Amino acid sequence: MTQLCGSFGHRCHTLESTSSSGGCAGRAMGRRARQQRALALLPVCLALTFSLTAVCSSYWCEGTRRVAKPLCQDRPGVLHCIHYSRGSSDNGSQAVQYIWEMGDDKFVQRRFHVGLWQSCEETLGSTGENCRSFQSVIPAEEQGVLWLSIGAEVLNILLTLTSAVLLGSRVRHHSGLHWLKVDASVAILTVLAGLLAMVAHMMYTTIFQITVNLGPEDWKPQMWDYGWSYCLAWGSFALCMVASVMATSRYTAARRELAEKKSGQKGSRHSPQDFQKPKASEIVWETEAAPSPAGCALISVSKHLPPEAPGKVSMC
Repeated sequence: MTQLCGSFGHRCHTLESTSSSGGCAGRAMGRRARQQRALALLPVCLALTFSLTAVCSSYWCEGTRRVAKPLCQDRPGVLHCIHYSRGSSDNGSQAVQYIWEMGDDKFVQRRFHVGLWQSCEETLGSTGENCRSFQSVIPAEEQGVLWLSIGAEVLNILLTLTSAVLLGSRVRHHSGLHWLKVDASVAILTVLAGLLAMVAHMMYTTIFQITVNLGPEDWKPQMWDYGWSYCLAWGSFALCMVASVMATSRYTAARRELAEKKSGQKGSRHSPQDFQKPKASEIVWETEAAPSPAGCALISVSKHLPPEAPGKVSMC
């Protein structure tokens, strides 16, 4: 009895250690799953941040514009202006201006930057900027395309925000939603957001190039290039595509795993029965072995024999 209790206690201790190790493994798997969900949320949040920053900023394109220097008006210490001297006539009603700058010296390069909403240019002799609406600069027939570009950017932000909310709910809550549907929705929303962003960027690029060629003379740039806001906008497009691919991969893996589980359950439920149970009507013989010489055994047959048959059968 003591040995039985000891073995039973050892078995209980083994079960407790097994359950505690299983609980630790479950918690570790839960943390790993949470980290994976947070990693899936990262590109969507970055794409949303990049899109918001690009839309709100005015550095999509930047460059320089060639502007004629203003007259210094007897202020010798002022930079970026034309120095001149005055001569006098007989009646003093006219003055002759002698300008010393020649050729390119009469011009100065002003830096400018343009966004979706406004165009800003630096002010000579001060640290401020002069800004005006970009819509007032572009040709009238291209203003509708500009609004289409802005609308596509706004839709891109809304779709990306919706994807971030869905993935955020998946990170915070372990249950309560069908995660297959969440992954499928995120894959569709992010790819749509990326396509809208691509179309919006291409439309804006076309509008800006048309404005450079056909815009007003007091705005046309001499040299220009794409700015950091434009790079952020295309970075948002790339991150949306990455998030869509990741969501599609998760959805495909989950569907495959679910299909394998269902097929395994069906196989275990419909497994073939190779052995049949004996029927109640089958003859059951109760045998009893008896010693017999010469290596033979006498078997006693107790039931289901005719009355005239011998009671024992010899089997060698």
